[in-house]
Amino acid sequence: MSAFDAERASERVLIVTPTYDERENLETFLAGVFDVLPRAHVLVVDDASPDGTGELADAIAARDDRVQVMHRPGKLGLGSAYLDAFAWALERGYELVFEMDTDLSHDPGYLPDFLTAFAEGADVVVGSRNVPGGGVEGWGLGRHVLSKGGSLYSRVILGLQVRDLTSGYKGFRAEVLRRLDLSNVRSNGYSFQVELTYRALLRGFRVTEVPIVFVDRRAGQSKMSRRIFAEAVMMMPKLRLDALRGRL
Repeated sequence: MSAFDAERASERVLIVTPTYDERENLETFLAGVFDVLPRAHVLVVDDASPDGTGELADAIAARDDRVQVMHRPGKLGLGSAYLDAFAWALERGYELVFEMDTDLSHDPGYLPDFLTAFAEGADVVVGSRNVPGGGVEGWGLGRHVLSKGGSLYSRVILGLQVRDLTSGYKGFRAEVLRRLDLSNVRSNGYSFQVELTYRALLRGFRVTEVPIVFVDRRAGQSKMSRRIFAEAVMMMPKLRLDALRGRL
């Protein structure tokens, strides 16, 4: 991870983290973010977590004005959480918007590397497990095959060079989000990440991959399911066809 002086960052930075039963991880996650980017803001998007994550987020926000909380009525999906958050961010004039998981698998220590990539001209920055210097800790063989196979499948179907299309650790310039036609985004699971990157590339935006080491969650349960995986498999040909028809 390269050194970066956070105090020199002029962008208005928002980190979005969707939560569902992440009470065990939330305070540690926030401390990690503010340790490297003390002037950043964080939006917690909570889907009515039964474990009280939303209530804890409210308590933190009451004493720290860098933290905001969006409450949603139930478990509505990862993609819709980010779309709601993007609209919120654009209304408030943030210049850079990041996606991060609360489960501590995304190390905030890489955020300065993302900002460096933006300073060098990137429009979208992807935290990549599949470029030199990137990797994964804590996965078994099955998860490795699923992740790498899913990314390779997406790359082949869509004809893309980005090595880690399914990464959920990424950042966008506000201009990109404004031009992606977010109201027509079709994915809501892990294919959501692929679709946003694909839409950005189709519009000529520059996507840069920054190496990260993904660490499997330390507490709580994974949100991956067979339904989410099946959606991703079925969505890729649909996205390619829509692109060929000029509908993306």
